[in-house]
Amino acid sequence: MGLSIVIIFSLYSVLNGQPVEQMSVEQCCKDGREWGVQKQDCTSLPLISASTTCRIAQEQCCMTVLEDTSCSSGINTAKDQGACEALFSNSPCETKTAKMCCDCCLLGKAALEHGLGCDISLSVSYQCGLVYRTCCVDGSTEGVTPPAPPTGKETANGMDDPLLTDGCKGAGNCHQRCQGNGTCACFEGYKLKPDGRNCEDINECLLGSHNCRLGERCINTVGLFRCQREISCGTGYELTDSNKCKDIDECETGTHNCAAAFECRNTLGSFRCQPSVKCGDGFIQDAQGSCIDINECLSQTSACKPGEICFNTMGSYNCQRSSLSCGRGYHLNEAGTRCMDIDECKGPGGPCEGHGCINLMGTFRCECKTGFIFNSINRICEDINECRHYPGRLCAHKCDNILGSYKCSCMQGFKLASDGRNCDDVDECESSPCSQECANVYGSYQCYCRRGYQLSDVDGNTCEDIDECALPTGGHICSYRCHNNPGSFHCTCPTPGYTLALNGRSCQDIDECVTGTHICSETESCFNVQGGFRCLAFECPTNYRRVGDTRCERFPCNQTSECLALPLRITHYYLTFPTNVPVPTNVFRMGPSNTAAGDDIQLAIISGNEDSFFNAQKLSSGGLIVVQKPITEHRDFLLSVELKLIRYGTVSTYIAIIHIFVTHDPSNLPNHLPSL
Repeated sequence: MGLSIVIIFSLYSVLNGQPVEQMSVEQCCKDGREWGVQKQDCTSLPLISASTTCRIAQEQCCMTVLEDTSCSSGINTAKDQGACEALFSNSPCETKTAKMCCDCCLLGKAALEHGLGCDISLSVSYQCGLVYRTCCVDGSTEGVTPPAPPTGKETANGMDDPLLTDGCKGAGNCHQRCQGNGTCACFEGYKLKPDGRNCEDINECLLGSHNCRLGERCINTVGLFRCQREISCGTGYELTDSNKCKDIDECETGTHNCAAAFECRNTLGSFRCQPSVKCGDGFIQDAQGSCIDINECLSQTSACKPGEICFNTMGSYNCQRSSLSCGRGYHLNEAGTRCMDIDECKGPGGPCEGHGCINLMGTFRCECKTGFIFNSINRICEDINECRHYPGRLCAHKCDNILGSYKCSCMQGFKLASDGRNCDDVDECESSPCSQECANVYGSYQCYCRRGYQLSDVDGNTCEDIDECALPTGGHICSYRCHNNPGSFHCTCPTPGYTLALNGRSCQDIDECVTGTHICSETESCFNVQGGFRCLAFECPTNYRRVGDTRCERFPCNQTSECLALPLRITHYYLTFPTNVPVPTNVFRMGPSNTAAGDDIQLAIISGNEDSFFNAQKLSSGGLIVVQKPITEHRDFLLSVELKLIRYGTVSTYIAIIHIFVTHDPSNLPNHLPSL
């Protein structure tokens, strides 16, 4: 079977001018089914062949997998949940198939519960009937695939039952039919799969085994096919189940639009509305079917004899003899036998008041000048309001009506162009309206100020100096003092001791010790502080010798108790920091350069802390000098700090003389925390 199909479609490809491909229809279908099973989607199906036949086989077999999966999902939902609302979250196509199988399965289960039997008698689709019977016969089975359509060889129970044939007992579970020799077979419209047990649908449309006529399109269905007309029947016709066009009787279906006074009469492909009431003589029927009177005096040229006047009546008319009477615009001739036209334009002045006058039979017409229009009711020439009749088309900006014409004007900031209609922008900056900078904009202008100035709130044209020092952020412009200048500002620093930094705002301390501007003697050392300097000098006490610039060491002792009680070392330290440092702040650390197990360290301020601004705190490896009270004024302190080290039973004493200079400059606290 597979070889014959390959030969048929290979010949088809040759006849259509396509190259012959060594790809059977079964292979194309298998690929489509595998893709549908794996991806559950056929929109991105990759084609394995350029053949149209192979493409159709892939797509149809893939779609069949999706339909079977959707139908099985609907059956499972009906059995698990007993309702089908959960299926509405899928795609529309899948939802339609799944819901149909779910609903039909619910019908089958309901028939089983009420004992109505599983042979459905409802006029439902073929697939719905199969699902109905499957769920009715086997209500407890999960995920049942709808059985194949019948072939006309059913048993009394509905289909061939493989368990009724002894030869089928060892053949396993056949999908559709079991033959007497123990092999499986399929119903008409199906073919046996390679596994020898399951059946799959035969696509009659793909194989050309259908009997659809010319003008009909073959549509494959499960186990069968159907023919559908390709060309619509057109307006007024409908396609019947037998695939024929049948006239729609609009009168019977009530789809006509005939009014209440009309009767509907059907025609082929359409209908006609006929009046239900016939009108008599002297009447005519209107579009709504009503009878209205005919005015014979208007519709007939000679309803009455000469010299008679026609009067219309309901359904007829009357003629009456008339006496000669001239209407408006006419007068009797001298003989009184006929009416003659009056020439209203004769005579001085005339009725048109300066405009041209044209006589007409029985009337006249004024020939108005440009900008006027003739009013036929009061017969005068009236001024035309061009601005109202042609809004936005005459003038670019504003239109003002005048007698017989109009004139254009422009909004502020514009001037009328040479054509008298458009408006040109006026460059206001040419008249120097601004005190500093001016920028012309369309229809106006904008004043700008140079840096350091701002526009006046009074006139919007004058530039006023900005006092940068008075701004809310003025206190942060200069680090010390701000001085306003016209259009700018400048900063100054306190003198002496400070100089202005390169940024023009910050104040930098002058290091007099580096620049050599101090007044210290040769025997004194210069120590720089914020805004100044200090000249420092010290002498070592008796029994001490000077070692370096800041240290005094005790001479060797003769082991007398008085000598051994003296400090081993006296060291001078110099610190400076600003006022109002945070409390507490560590300013000095003191301790031995190395530690040993069992060390006992004692630290105390022995002089210079009369106002208790400082405090000594003990650490495991020494001690700290901490600022414990706010220092708000600049002042100098001379603290003497004693450290006693008790190591291995021996007491060693060290003295630190700390020169502290507190200044007003808010510079950062330097890290002057030396060790012994």
